[in-house]
Amino acid sequence: MAFQRLCSFLWRDSVTTFAVMELSEVFKQLAIALGLGLLVGLQRERTDSHLAGFRTFPLITLLGALCALLAQEFGGWILGVGLAALAILIVVGNLPTIKSRDEPSGVTTEAAMLVMFAVGGCLMVELTAVAVTVAGTVAVLLHLKPEMHALAAKIGETDFKAIMQFVLVSLVILPVLPNQFYGPYQVLNPFKIWLMVVLIVGISLGGYIIYKFVGPKAGAWAAGVLGGVISSTATTVSYARRGRETPAVTSLAAFVVLVASAIVFVRVCILIAATAPNFLAVAAGPMGVMFVALAAMAVWNWLSNRAESAPMPKQENPSELKAAFFFAAMYALVLLAVGAAREFFGQGGLYVVAILSGLTDMDAITLSMTQLVNSDKTSPETAWRCVLVASMSNLVFKAAIVAVVGGRRMFWRIAISFGAAFAIGALLLAFWK
Repeated sequence: MAFQRLCSFLWRDSVTTFAVMELSEVFKQLAIALGLGLLVGLQRERTDSHLAGFRTFPLITLLGALCALLAQEFGGWILGVGLAALAILIVVGNLPTIKSRDEPSGVTTEAAMLVMFAVGGCLMVELTAVAVTVAGTVAVLLHLKPEMHALAAKIGETDFKAIMQFVLVSLVILPVLPNQFYGPYQVLNPFKIWLMVVLIVGISLGGYIIYKFVGPKAGAWAAGVLGGVISSTATTVSYARRGRETPAVTSLAAFVVLVASAIVFVRVCILIAATAPNFLAVAAGPMGVMFVALAAMAVWNWLSNRAESAPMPKQENPSELKAAFFFAAMYALVLLAVGAAREFFGQGGLYVVAILSGLTDMDAITLSMTQLVNSDKTSPETAWRCVLVASMSNLVFKAAIVAVVGGRRMFWRIAISFGAAFAIGALLLAFWK
């Protein structure tokens, strides 16, 4: 009776579905399961896996798909039975190794088998995108074994500390903070303030990790780009000092500072896109013009030097809790200043706050403006102008750094380039519609 019921279920035409899927869709998903299994199986076959290879993995994925398909009619216990049967097969397949007492070679293949069983199941509940993404990720992870081991070996104690501190900042502290507004002007939300800290630290940590793997002898372009991602102000100080100590690399040092300053506008757009996507459509134009202007100045300095590479200065861990708390305090202070400026001076007071905030940091004022736009407390047009004013203030501050720390020759190069960018910013404020 059970066999007759199964046959009737598989071939009935009165309702052309298997629970929720048409027969043609079933065969399509089975074909995808077969293909994904073949992909992972091919990778395992190339590594001479004793347990599963080019033929076994497609069978495992098909098993998962068929179990999920039958579970829609007969109950979820079939999935459990299928998974248990696969686990038994894994144990049986490893018996020769266990009996010979050979040193175990790891359980990567076994884990991949279990995941691919689940991939097959996902296909039958119409999670095709999830299944394809997971299977592709499995294939890549299996293939990149040597590179991943090399990566793990290359991560030093300081780098591991940076990653763990980011985990603390993002996964331990953030979830326990209250998500409601406090204080004067109702602008201080601990959860949202710390969420911005996580965003800033995450971007800086990404640049720091890239820096660690390209090495301190990365080319001047990489030095400028990563310097802008990690901290354009710190990069300005480092290369201004280098320009003073070694006059022969003055134009190269100026080039790196200009690239880092141009990348600031890319970073601003990334922050806006992450926190206020609708605002980006308005802000991207003027921010893009400023980026192009500074990039053009950087190219001019590059062509006057034509150096191939420049050692990068030592970069500090951006995940330090001290730095995270400092940014949180500064961001909260900017939020309060913005609230007070709007309360007592209207929209015009925002520009004063932007000038003062931009002297040292662009992130806090950018995120403050996105919060105002999201809450409809200011218009996107006013917000991008405030961000631009802050960036112009930041250029003046960095030019002052070069004047104090760098040599006269480098200062004039930076002054000319920043002066041209400042003039373009003033034109944007006056005429950009």
